[in-house]
Amino acid sequence: MNSRKRIAVIDYDNCNYDHCGNYLCEKVCPVNRTGKKCIVHEPLQKPVIAEEICIGCEICQNRCPFNAISIVNISFKLSEPIHSFGKNMFRLHGLSVPKEKSVLGIVGRNGIGKTTIIKILSGAIVPNFGEKNADEKKVVEYYKGKEAQDFFLRLYAKQVKVAVKPQSIESIKATGTVRELLEKVDDNNQMVEVAQELNIEGLLERKAAELSGGEFQKVAIAATGLKNAELYFFDEPSSFLDIKERLRAARFIRKIAEKAAVLVVEHDLVLLDYLSDYVTLMYGKPRVYGFVSQVKTNREGINTYLEGYSKEENYRFRDYEIDFFSKQRKDKRERKEIVAEWATLKAKLGTFELLARENKIRKNEIVGVVGPNGIGKTTFMKILAGEIKPSSGEAKKGVKISYKPQYIAYTGEKTVTELFESGIIPEIRQSILRPLELEELLEKKAKNLSGGELQRVSIALCLSKKADLYLLDEPSAYLDVEQRLAVGKAIKNHIDITDCSALVIDHDLAFIDYLSDKIMVFTGEPAKVGNAEGPFGVDEGMNLLLKNLDITLRRDKDTKRPRINKHGSVLDREQKESGDYYA
Repeated sequence: MNSRKRIAVIDYDNCNYDHCGNYLCEKVCPVNRTGKKCIVHEPLQKPVIAEEICIGCEICQNRCPFNAISIVNISFKLSEPIHSFGKNMFRLHGLSVPKEKSVLGIVGRNGIGKTTIIKILSGAIVPNFGEKNADEKKVVEYYKGKEAQDFFLRLYAKQVKVAVKPQSIESIKATGTVRELLEKVDDNNQMVEVAQELNIEGLLERKAAELSGGEFQKVAIAATGLKNAELYFFDEPSSFLDIKERLRAARFIRKIAEKAAVLVVEHDLVLLDYLSDYVTLMYGKPRVYGFVSQVKTNREGINTYLEGYSKEENYRFRDYEIDFFSKQRKDKRERKEIVAEWATLKAKLGTFELLARENKIRKNEIVGVVGPNGIGKTTFMKILAGEIKPSSGEAKKGVKISYKPQYIAYTGEKTVTELFESGIIPEIRQSILRPLELEELLEKKAKNLSGGELQRVSIALCLSKKADLYLLDEPSAYLDVEQRLAVGKAIKNHIDITDCSALVIDHDLAFIDYLSDKIMVFTGEPAKVGNAEGPFGVDEGMNLLLKNLDITLRRDKDTKRPRINKHGSVLDREQKESGDYYA
């Protein structure tokens, strides 16, 4: 253990020393004023902070106009970092090695080091223990006498074969057809069987570069599973997938764990619980530092993460509980005032046909929209937004709409602040920007944001506009568990304050359950025909969805979070017989 009292990190992408008042952080540092060199710089170089003499006053952090500095005062002993990305940059403390023939899930915030762990365990990064040079021999010596020592010995001797499904599938350079891509990695001649398991037989002759995000996600999962490996990594396998396909992918990954060790990073708690045997938690501060908990059972680990306090480590890592689940659903009296309504709508796009029977959305309602990909959810939302004209029927006119689309991209030179064309008024800053942790991004160029940052900015832009009806397509995508809660709260608060309504498409069951006053369920045959049913009450709508998926949910006795029953279990059979799929 070391005696470090604080961690100082500088976001060098944000640091703008020649526009802040010429190294403002150095000028305001009280340690510098005593003649010591706490914050210094080389000529025309960005500053560095000497953590060993920093007093943790946070003045430089608070005065930096570009939110580039993070000072964290540590109230507990923290081991030396396993890996650091440089002086005053993110560092990772601790590591977890997956168990043989089981699935180890990692849960934690974005930017906390989960992907870094995968890169270390797969050999893509050699830990440097906070020093300039990484050394494989030092890694092996560090773990002397521990189970991990043998693992790293064999890893560095190229005796451990690993297979990695990366977080960003966009980074995979895919050429040729899906069949050609999979044949290259098919170590055990199982391509046909795996294609059937993941429902991608129809994609085999398609060009990989022309697939949708969800289609390519399943191909990437298949390519990883086809490799003959001892250790498999799946980084956010649920991205772009609907609920049915998430469960299909989860069953495939669990099958892999019958023969090998598997590590999964996932933010969908219902899926993570279904997938994993064990869980390790990651604590810390995003983009500053992260450290790893001991391994816990999946139920204990997820409940601990939600609670924000680990009894075993006697550590409170969050000052609030994440509570999607145990709330009493707020009773909203049935409003007579109608915000949006539609006569029976029909739309035809190529060979796909959508039918949405006459219905309405009332004032101050949040309607969750669920169903498979390719079933018409986004088409229906675009009809309401006026972007697609139905072939018959029409939606109520004169409704002021604010629309956040599913796919987001900004390629211009505008900063985040400049995207808010009407300016950022105090109410927006207080009720939207602050809860979504966007204030530190305001001076960044939008084109340089990560997927999760861009998602939160897009949600904020949507909610900042005056509207009668807010349309949000998959707002939880790219977000971690805590960000999903923050987004859910921001949407609910905004609808209550403005007395407007919202329609929200999403595939995270916990998120939809938390957010929705009513549910629309889309059924049919993807890419061929879709039927929009509802809005229903939440229980009725979720029950209809789960019946179509042939799964049942029970509630955890402590957190009340939904948990998927094992198919064919006593509880699964009892709930199906009673028709209560959504206990």
